[in-house]
Amino acid sequence: MLDGTIMSELAVLGGNPVRRRSFCQWPQYLPRDAERLQEVLESGRWGGYPLPGRYSGEFAERFAAMHGARYALCVANGTIALITALQAAGVRFGDEVIVPAYTWDGTATAVLFAGGIPVFADVDPDTYCLSVESARQAITPRTRAILPVHLAMRFTCMDSLLELAKEHGLKVIEDCAHAHGGQFRGLGAGSMGDLGCFSFQESKLMTAGEGGIVITSDLRCFEHLQTQANCGRASLTDEYKQRPIGSNYRMTEFQAAVLIGQLDMLPELAAQRSRAAARLGEALAAIEGVRPLPPQPEITRESIYCYVFQYRSSGRGVSRDLFVSALDAEGIPCDGRFYEPVYRSDLFCATPDAAPQLCMGRDRPVDYAGVCCPVSERAAYDEAVWLPQFLLIGDTQDVDDIAAAVAKIMRNLDDLATADPSLAGLKAMSRAERPKHERHKNY
Repeated sequence: MLDGTIMSELAVLGGNPVRRRSFCQWPQYLPRDAERLQEVLESGRWGGYPLPGRYSGEFAERFAAMHGARYALCVANGTIALITALQAAGVRFGDEVIVPAYTWDGTATAVLFAGGIPVFADVDPDTYCLSVESARQAITPRTRAILPVHLAMRFTCMDSLLELAKEHGLKVIEDCAHAHGGQFRGLGAGSMGDLGCFSFQESKLMTAGEGGIVITSDLRCFEHLQTQANCGRASLTDEYKQRPIGSNYRMTEFQAAVLIGQLDMLPELAAQRSRAAARLGEALAAIEGVRPLPPQPEITRESIYCYVFQYRSSGRGVSRDLFVSALDAEGIPCDGRFYEPVYRSDLFCATPDAAPQLCMGRDRPVDYAGVCCPVSERAAYDEAVWLPQFLLIGDTQDVDDIAAAVAKIMRNLDDLATADPSLAGLKAMSRAERPKHERHKNY
């Protein structure tokens, strides 16, 4: 033992890491992107007004077509996309919206900002997407909509969910922040429900640094979106004469100019990720103590925002957080607490003072302290391992290094079991606190 650390081949315990070189840079861009940005700069039309602009209109049209929707509207970011979609779908103050517990906090806080009340349902243990049966149990007379999230590399079972929504007269808004270009049973992400929302934040499969888009095939919803995002101005068609309270949620032309190049690159990058994910899944399946997520045959075009697998060796005295810390030390960027159950997250500050709809028309305010979604909690704290998508757009050696690092840790798990648990370090810290210490990360 040296300075309280076991001598081991594991890098976290003083050994040499599997990998010393970086993975591919993210974001990626094309030479033509700079030309488009220069064109915007010289045009004098930098903002989002009049709506849509030249590039935001072109991008929205192409993006909608890729996903099989009639309409699309570019907005400032993914959270704004969700808020505007919820309001366009008719969610009113005090209405309940069912959301998966295992997701980014913004899925639920968007419901609060739209005036609704998020109601948490558990996720499927093989996909980590919303469990339709758990959603069924969460329906009450106050429920207005369901907000499924297509998470990481899997889809919510949309056939069953849409049947459930139809049975109860509920709207469906798809959170597709991880699913750009993906298809489920031949239908594009975001096109199966009433509206679909995407993010273009810097870590996403397509990015303009920030940004978002809403797609729909419902003209009434599309007109509502345009008016709401454009300071209350009438939509271009204005058939339904809707006049919701508006704000400025527009995307700039600089962002849209970059996104056109992102759209051009998406098919080849998606194909690269799919090939890499298949190779990685085959390698991980041969390693005892870890489990790749089972295939989802209904996916007809993959979109892999993060590659997720399950750590299944906690019985040997090594926490998932310590495992991912050891994997990170081997030169493989990764995370375990990528998401926490939203109702337990430090970022979800839903109190009656902050969100008065939690009290309206109720004997007692909505209290999230008693919520328990066991699959979500197991994923967040014991099981899920997240690998960012840029690990999958390099060469086969990148994939083989990931598998080799996982195999190395599992081979030396007994050494890790007798090490100081505090070696988990930042990996055991909440997502609310960690960014102060990880200023270099964009994911």
